[in-house]
Amino acid sequence: MKKIFAVVLALVLALTLVACGGGAATETEAEGAKQVGVCIYQFNDNFMTLYRQELESYMSGLGDYEITIVDGKNDMAEQTNQVDTFIAQGVDVLIVNLVQSSSAATITERAQAADIPVVYINREPSSEDMAAWDKICYVGADARQSGTFQGEIVAELPDQGDADGDGVVRYVMIMGDPENVDAQYRTEYSIKALTDAGIEVECLFEQRGDWDQTKGQELAATALSQFDNIDVIFCNNDAMALGAYQAIVAAGKVDADGKLDGIYLLGVDALDECVEMVANGQMTGTVLNDHVGQSHVAVDCAIRYMNGETNETLNVVDYQKVTV
Repeated sequence: MKKIFAVVLALVLALTLVACGGGAATETEAEGAKQVGVCIYQFNDNFMTLYRQELESYMSGLGDYEITIVDGKNDMAEQTNQVDTFIAQGVDVLIVNLVQSSSAATITERAQAADIPVVYINREPSSEDMAAWDKICYVGADARQSGTFQGEIVAELPDQGDADGDGVVRYVMIMGDPENVDAQYRTEYSIKALTDAGIEVECLFEQRGDWDQTKGQELAATALSQFDNIDVIFCNNDAMALGAYQAIVAAGKVDADGKLDGIYLLGVDALDECVEMVANGQMTGTVLNDHVGQSHVAVDCAIRYMNGETNETLNVVDYQKVTV
């Protein structure tokens, strides 16, 4: 009987130790995992889809990070609620792709109260907003450069964008969200590059397409129906350029091979589909918005914050021209 009791007692102790050991390991593992909250302005965006996928893949390979990514659905109120939820959960860092750049001050104020650093990505807050706290930074590209590159691509064409040869480059501008600094700068600096090159320009049509392919198609179709002397269609991003190309095809301004005929088309982002279209003559050019480089820098900045280190306020990744 004593031997049986001893064996039973040994088994009970062994099971207790295993259970305690397993519980301790789980607790340690939970304590070791850093919590990262990522807010994307809208999942239904070609470029930001590539960006968030690369961000998650890169960060997951660097260590023990629990990454939660949420869709703001292009609704600032929704995104603010998501930030509040992350803060209540006690995340270690926030990575935020703002629905509206003008709301940065509100997000920063909430994060600062909880002492949670913020890495803003893709949509740059104002310089005043970026000076509000030493635990916020921005990672992105200089939208002025992307606009300038669009204009330079046109200026470097043999006819400098004057497709009909009448001495004036008449253009259509399909904007993103006009409250977004990227949309503002791409719109302004694409045309500035032309005028700086001594090219006479005339704006025939300028409307907001909110970065959306369907809206890009609708706006380009409207412009093409109203004007028969359009030389260039500028789009603030590739998604809208894809839509604009559909409208150009419908308007009969392509040859038998689908190449642009008598009109030029520009985008920004260098989506794979658009790079192929440039090579095939279906787009004049686009500008590489380096989602790999930007997402990696954003992750690196977030990790530095979680390690108690600091970051440069502005972290810029250069654009690149994409032409034939």
